[in-house]
Amino acid sequence: MKRKTCLIETFESCENYDKKHRNIQSGTATMYKNTIWYHTLLDAEKSCLKEEKVKKIHYKFEDGREMVEEYNVDTQVLLRRAWKVKGKLGGEGKWHVEIGDPIPDAISNSDCAEITECKDQPQVFRRNTRINLEWRIRNLPYPIETYSISANNDERCIVIRTTNKKYFKKFKIPELERLNLNIEQANIQSSHHFNTLIIMYKKPQQLLDMEKEWYEELKKVKPIKDIPNDCKTQ
Repeated sequence: MKRKTCLIETFESCENYDKKHRNIQSGTATMYKNTIWYHTLLDAEKSCLKEEKVKKIHYKFEDGREMVEEYNVDTQVLLRRAWKVKGKLGGEGKWHVEIGDPIPDAISNSDCAEITECKDQPQVFRRNTRINLEWRIRNLPYPIETYSISANNDERCIVIRTTNKKYFKKFKIPELERLNLNIEQANIQSSHHFNTLIIMYKKPQQLLDMEKEWYEELKKVKPIKDIPNDCKTQ
């Protein structure tokens, strides 16, 4: 004799499945909270300086490293991330820019001379938008069909090749490495304008979620002071 299906049992079964599914999705979305990177940021000593539409956060980590981030206050997008590299023999270190334009004060005369000599060579600049990680490689005159851009998860990098064998480059993606995420080929797009190759990587949901939550966390860091417009250095 066949057992009749009870509507209440069916409803409870579906409800339990939905709860379990939501819990799995929620756990996946917040996996970044279990990473060393997230806890390193939480444990860092932080100070904030707000200047017009830019919020600057200075981090001091337990291992002695220092990092500075700059955010657009209106869009909440990270404009620059730079790390202070210790100088030789205990001297004053330089700032290594991970995202954004180079820091002008960090360029010495010898660096300027080198840049002048290599101004026609390909130069790589990192950018960050709400939805993409970007690399802009200037001084690459070849048409878009010349480039092959592929994900290499064995070496955890993006590889760029040209069919004419005139350019080869590998890019690490620190944002993905810190969250233990693979590089997805489907997330890579590219374009070419004015001798500049633009590579865009669509941010995975975990990274988007962490960036959103982390900006909220940074709101707890009160600015040291708001600099009046008439007191700014020209």
